[in-house]
Amino acid sequence: MKQYISFSFMAAMLLLSLHHLQDSEAAIQCSDVLKDLSPCSSYLSTGSGSPSTACCGGLSAVVSAASTTADRRAACSCIVSAMSQNSPNITAAAALPGLCGVTLPFPISANIDCSKIS
Repeated sequence: MKQYISFSFMAAMLLLSLHHLQDSEAAIQCSDVLKDLSPCSSYLSTGSGSPSTACCGGLSAVVSAASTTADRRAACSCIVSAMSQNSPNITAAAALPGLCGVTLPFPISANIDCSKIS
C-alpha cells in the first residue's frame, strides 16, 4: 500500500509538472522542484519519522536554485500546487525545512500568497 501511495504521489507530481505554467522570468522549473522534492514523498505522506538525507538534499537544491525573486515565487507556486494536488501531512510539510536545517525563503503552507515573496 505504501508503494502505491508513493507511486500515486509521484505520478500526480509528474502530471502537475507537465501542466504547470511558470513565470516567464523564472529560471527554476516546476519539474525540477518536484524532482528535487520527490525523495520527500514518503515522509510527507505519512508525517512520521524523519525526512531522509536525499529529501533534505533535494530541499537544499531547491533553495539553491531559487536565487531570484521570480525563482522563489515559482518554487513557492509549484510547492503550493503540489500540496493542493497531493494532500500531504501539512504539519510534516511545514516542519521539513527546520528538520533538514534548511532556511527556506517562505513557509511551506497551502495558504501562502507566493506573489508576495521577495
